[in-house]
Amino acid sequence: MNALVQHESRFSHSADTLRQLAQDMLEYAKQQGASACATEVSDGFGQAVTVRNGAVETIEYNRDKGIAVSVYIGQRRGNANTSDFSQRAVRDTVDAALAIARHTASDDCAGLPEKDLLATGFPDLDLYHPWQLSVEQAIELARECEQAAYARDKRIRNSEGATINVHESQFIYANSLGFMGGFPTSRHGVSCAVIAGKGGAMQRDYWYTEAREASDMLKVEEVGRIAAERAIRRLKARKLGTMQCAVLYEAPVAASLLGHFVGAVSGGSLYRKSSFLLDQLGKQVFSDHIRIDDMPDIPRGLASGAFDNEGVQTRRRTIVEKGVLQGYFLGTYSARKLGMKTTGNAGGNHNLIVQPGKLDFDGLLKKMGRGLVVTELLGQGVNHVTGDYSRGAAGFWVENGEIQYPVEEITIAGNLRDMYRHIVAVGNDVLVQGSRQCGSILVGNMTVAGQ
Repeated sequence: MNALVQHESRFSHSADTLRQLAQDMLEYAKQQGASACATEVSDGFGQAVTVRNGAVETIEYNRDKGIAVSVYIGQRRGNANTSDFSQRAVRDTVDAALAIARHTASDDCAGLPEKDLLATGFPDLDLYHPWQLSVEQAIELARECEQAAYARDKRIRNSEGATINVHESQFIYANSLGFMGGFPTSRHGVSCAVIAGKGGAMQRDYWYTEAREASDMLKVEEVGRIAAERAIRRLKARKLGTMQCAVLYEAPVAASLLGHFVGAVSGGSLYRKSSFLLDQLGKQVFSDHIRIDDMPDIPRGLASGAFDNEGVQTRRRTIVEKGVLQGYFLGTYSARKLGMKTTGNAGGNHNLIVQPGKLDFDGLLKKMGRGLVVTELLGQGVNHVTGDYSRGAAGFWVENGEIQYPVEEITIAGNLRDMYRHIVAVGNDVLVQGSRQCGSILVGNMTVAGQ
């Protein structure tokens, strides 16, 4: 908690103020007849500066604060929120939640987590790194990023802008079982999007980097350079005919395959029976060389935390081992609906990591031999009940293990159950741009629909 105290002057309210507000909510809820209560009090700020063609396009600055409360009358629940920290607003918010609870049907799965599952220790995961960046400094960094893109190649003709983001927040979560915990976090980013070519032959691409600590990000010049190179390599794109072939998902888009998996094995989808991976626990769902771990304790991790959104202690878990599904992502309510225990995933996965293979991207190309590299996905054509998968895509055609030319206006299709079981290899080109981390993923066979 030292980080919270040390840097609380950067926030609108002190850590002690957040704790006191949380305690006041719990006490008042109990006085008014709540049998249980949970609350989260948060405070944060952000700054975003975008430069386009050297000129400042937007400067955004925000300060946010909020209180969310859940009260229980037996097993009837009511929720309410406010951004007003005054005593009257706090009490009015509790009263509103209680009024909702009194008119809500009883639910035998509702309630706080079991007390013995709550976190009792709060290791320092090094999640808060203030970035003391003035607007003027942010503008200069954005200009350097964009200029690096223009300097990379004369075929970069236009820009959608370079953006520098700073975000810092702190929170306290507390419940009537005696739990109270919280910590400050930071998340900073640099992004750049540029356009290559001219007329009807223009192509756009982008790149970004983000981290808890600004010094852990790519240099702004590197972000601009990569954005330019990605846009340039898409020039003179062709179309493909319809065929069956191997598909290599480049690392930045491969993480989307993880996202579909998480959704399918999360509690809400499972107890509603709206998942294509229903009743697959202990069964083969991936190729036998795939291992996926949920790791909440990585220092500076973008999805690290000592406890989940309900105060339940987090722990490292192997979700998939040798292709076999070992566990779900459950919060307290969904776990009870399934007759199971929470996995400490209220709020979703933590740092979800696919164990990398031995091949780099070039090695994956050689292993594929002939097929499609996907570098961009378009549309939302995924049926999470059946697993049917159809997405617009762009990328590159590969022959003899080497990229031949860019392609666009194609659709890739399959079924996620088949795609997962036919993952040929995972690359070691792991990219950290969010909570789901993996290298490029080679799927053995999919339908590619073109002209």
